[in-house]
Amino acid sequence: MTSFLTARPVRRAITGTAVAAVLLSAAACGGTTRGDDDSAGGGSGSTAEADPDAEIPSGLSVAFLPKQLNNPYFSVADGGGEQAVGEFDGEYSEVGPSEASASSQVSYINTLTQQGADVIVTSANDPNAICSALDQARAAGASVVTFDSDTDPECRDVFINQATAEGIAETQIDEMADQIGGTGQVAILSATANATNQNTWIELMTEYAASEYPDMEIVTTVYGDDEDEKSFQETQGLLQTYPDLAGIISPTTVGIAAAARYLSGSEYKGQVALTGLGTPNQMREFVEDGTVTSFALWNPEDLGYLAAWAGAALAAGQITGEEGQTFTAGDLGEYTVGADGEIVLGDPTVFNADNIADFDF
Repeated sequence: MTSFLTARPVRRAITGTAVAAVLLSAAACGGTTRGDDDSAGGGSGSTAEADPDAEIPSGLSVAFLPKQLNNPYFSVADGGGEQAVGEFDGEYSEVGPSEASASSQVSYINTLTQQGADVIVTSANDPNAICSALDQARAAGASVVTFDSDTDPECRDVFINQATAEGIAETQIDEMADQIGGTGQVAILSATANATNQNTWIELMTEYAASEYPDMEIVTTVYGDDEDEKSFQETQGLLQTYPDLAGIISPTTVGIAAAARYLSGSEYKGQVALTGLGTPNQMREFVEDGTVTSFALWNPEDLGYLAAWAGAALAAGQITGEEGQTFTAGDLGEYTVGADGEIVLGDPTVFNADNIADFDF
């Protein structure tokens, strides 16, 4: 899979996103925000006191663990995290599997714990499979931030959400309905079967479509496992299985690009609608050649940037993950921790031929 960004642009705060993480060792300067008996956190009711004026200690080791390395989306998101870590004078690293595997993530978490990382920022391939490893990391003093795809809230301190799940789901359904006139068969091309964010969005999309567009039928969901070639093949299979298919929604940047690539070279170009979540640089050629009318996303660079700052705020003790606490995330400004330790970046942005030239990520 080829990267859609050869040189990361200067970070800018458009409609946003974020998540960052850091493993915090017991010996790290600034200390942990939790007590010695540490199963506490954003989702589990930490009783530690927050000090919003606490200084972020220099030298915090912040490790980003995405779903998979060499995924264009996470390359940009983690790049935003790297910029943030540089701004608060920390030490950034990125580790992770080459495939979207929860079991592989566990081994990296265990290694980071052994190395005494201060903050771990991770996007979970499974909501529960990495929990035990994260619990051990937190017991050792690490602050854990999830972003993009959450774990069970008990397993981390805060979750950086790209946008509200409802907003993401409804935007994709509205865009598809607009393109097919609200009528016809629609299929969903997802990432992995256990991806928390994907499954939440799909459930909400299905409910919203049934309520608002009763003549739109979601016929199936298939999984490309965030692999370009498999997503390409799943797109081909959908069109063979459902000859009357009106559209495909792919709420994953790898999937939507692969589906667009297939459609652009097939008889279905301009006949089968495609929308979902993608980046402007990745999807630009398909908008320009008429394969895709519109799609949506947040700024993944801002997502990683916010995640890193959240991890630093946890490590410094500015927040503990309790609802109502606030912190400043660098150039993005002030954010408030919501219920279950959730921090929302903002609303998704819809990209089309009229505005896609305005964005470079």
